Amino acid sequence: MCIINHLLPFWRLTSKTRVFELSSFKARTFQKINAQCFNKVNHLRSDTLCTGSEKKWQKPMGFDTGLKTYNSLTKGKEPLILAKEGIATWYSCGPTVYDDAHLGHACSYVRFDIVQRILTRVFGINVIHVMVITDIDDKIIKRASELNMSSTVLARLYEEEFKSDMAALKVLPPTVYMRVTENIPQIIAFIEGIINNQHAYATPKGSVYFDIKSIGSRYGKLMGGFVDSGGELGDTGDTDKRNARDFALWKASKPQEPFWESPWGKGRPGWHIECSTIASTVFGSQLDIHSGGIDLAFPHHENEIAQCEAYHQCAQWGNYFLHSGHLHLKGSEEKMSKSLKNFITIKDFFQTFSANEFRMFCLLTKYRSAIDYSDASMNEAKSVLSSISSFFSDAGAYMTGKLLCQSVDEGFLWERLAAAKVNVQTALTDDFDTPRAIDEIMGLIHHGNRQLQAVTKGGQSSRSPAVFGAILSYIEGFLDTVGVSVKENTCVPGESSHGTLPSVVEQLVSFRSQVRSYALATDELAPVLSDCSQLSEERKSQLKEHRKQQIREREPLLKACDVLRRDLAPLGINIKDRGNTSTWEIKEKRTELQKEEAN
Repeated sequence: MCIINHLLPFWRLTSKTRVFELSSFKARTFQKINAQCFNKVNHLRSDTLCTGSEKKWQKPMGFDTGLKTYNSLTKGKEPLILAKEGIATWYSCGPTVYDDAHLGHACSYVRFDIVQRILTRVFGINVIHVMVITDIDDKIIKRASELNMSSTVLARLYEEEFKSDMAALKVLPPTVYMRVTENIPQIIAFIEGIINNQHAYATPKGSVYFDIKSIGSRYGKLMGGFVDSGGELGDTGDTDKRNARDFALWKASKPQEPFWESPWGKGRPGWHIECSTIASTVFGSQLDIHSGGIDLAFPHHENEIAQCEAYHQCAQWGNYFLHSGHLHLKGSEEKMSKSLKNFITIKDFFQTFSANEFRMFCLLTKYRSAIDYSDASMNEAKSVLSSISSFFSDAGAYMTGKLLCQSVDEGFLWERLAAAKVNVQTALTDDFDTPRAIDEIMGLIHHGNRQLQAVTKGGQSSRSPAVFGAILSYIEGFLDTVGVSVKENTCVPGESSHGTLPSVVEQLVSFRSQVRSYALATDELAPVLSDCSQLSEERKSQLKEHRKQQIREREPLLKACDVLRRDLAPLGINIKDRGNTSTWEIKEKRTELQKEEAN
């Protein structure tokens, strides 16, 4: 371990969501520690020397969290064992910043944000998360040339756009962002280490390649060997390569391209080496968790493993590789990607849907499953959120006495709440199974709704607000854990608010309820008419005619109340009539007019 040993005491004292920007003083501090670590790294290898060509996954030594997670290295669920108790070291591949991020990116980042939130907030594990920003790359250079601007300026612009998009999606930032261009000395030192260990070679043209044959059958821990990479495994432009499958660690400079000085001449890093170097710079020769989209498993993550194990001379560098499934447009088998031009940018998505809705869309499937994006799938997510919001509104109205119900089976609800807590915890322990956890939450809501059967008039039945308060508190806590805010979608009566809209709606609904109560007051004659044995026929006829006259006169009032309820619904104000009383809620709702104004 290198930087991580210096910083673990500090991380334990800081907020779980602290972000370190590698600039100015912080960057210099990291750079200084990096240099010390790389000078001493040979002394750290003696305990983890390679001992053959074994590909088999080795169960880590350390702290057993009690969770099981699917590990791409074994193609199965394994117990999650961390090197240090209560600490998870986590590295993820960040964006290549040359264009706007799209929903395919968002899906992966949101899913792993959910996993990290569960680890931290449910199981009490402090996740130290490092994410790389690829700010030098063929795509960045090409795009900058097309726009006639500096590749550095282009990368900084889209890096900020990416961070803004992640904030809008409520993705918690990593512990630290690290840019490739700020770690060039470390990358050069890492490449030198691989060359010294006889696993890489320089060409006369000034490039450096990883020698795949040098590690024999150890290559292919993720994919089991060589697969069709569509030309991505090896770099085809250099005829001095020893093997077509060898991949670049350092690319010799080309005219009009950014470059850095190196022992092999002017050039820049290859794609895979940046992640191996930066992860090793922070975490050393052992990493708990590495994550990314399934499309990165080969060749990127495969090559990362080869580079790190060749450098550190260790049998197993990364203990767990977690991969998220592809996002597909409905009806297409191809993943969403910029190269296929079948993507929806995050900004365009927000013209129609919210961050809450996208997060629920992700929660309804396992993080490692492929997922179809369509209006139908998004509407399913919206429907789930709507059901949750409706339950919060009804339960809140019941607790404040604004919703009259039959007697509640309080004991049954306490039992269902206790069972739901156990079942949700079990689901999350089993590879972060959020679909099963959401099913348990919706089942609890179903049982709660069955108890909230409105009655027209209040009787002498006892009320049970405590159990509903406990249910609401648990559901809200769970949703907050996974990054969903019920209150962003719903405002219910009785909640404090600094805004004027809830107060206006409260007064409006109160006035409407009084009008409805007056219009429905014709029912007060019903008991008299049902027990009229002492009345003459003439008197009976007069009362019936009087009641009919009241109904005719007051019917326009009821119709006006119904029209008002219908007209307010598209504006996000939902009124529910419960006999003589009414409840209301404000829901987040984008109208067509709002969409047009946003465009």
